[in-house]
Amino acid sequence: MTTLTDRPHTALLVIDVQNGVVADAHDRDGVIANIDALVGRARSANVPVVWVQHSDASLPRDTEPWEYVPELKRQDDEPLIHKTYGDSFEDTDLEAVLAERKVGRLVVAGAQTDMCIRSTLHGAIARGYDATLVADAHTTEDLTEYGAPVPAQVIAHTNLYWAGQRAPGRKGGIVKTAEVSFQTF
Repeated sequence: MTTLTDRPHTALLVIDVQNGVVADAHDRDGVIANIDALVGRARSANVPVVWVQHSDASLPRDTEPWEYVPELKRQDDEPLIHKTYGDSFEDTDLEAVLAERKVGRLVVAGAQTDMCIRSTLHGAIARGYDATLVADAHTTEDLTEYGAPVPAQVIAHTNLYWAGQRAPGRKGGIVKTAEVSFQTF
């Protein structure tokens, strides 16, 4: 249903599953296993896998915390988008990478739920994409000391409101890892 009518393809967007981002994340191992399964299924279906990697003062480039977790392996021909803002589209070449591949629909997984995942989902919808969040393939750390709910509630709330996300000619939605079929998007 995307408003990008000349872009019939789907891509898997893997956001910020970096050592320093997910070190203390809720259900870290389970979420990474789900993302790994999604990457394998996307590759098998010839669906582009686009990797996003964040850097800032607390996550400097070319450091161990900045590196992707060792459980996930990007292939050399898979795009890697470097970003410095929450929204993966802001000040990056993500839009150009997706346009080149005629992608109008995104399947989104990664970290952190309450920051880069939410920002990128909203950025995608605002730019005309359909954006499906994989409900059990995103995570966040415990930020309760700053007034946030516990991570499980942050994740559940994001899944709740994204399930019904709509805009003219665009849709959000959620799906669990086991139910993702790249052929039906």
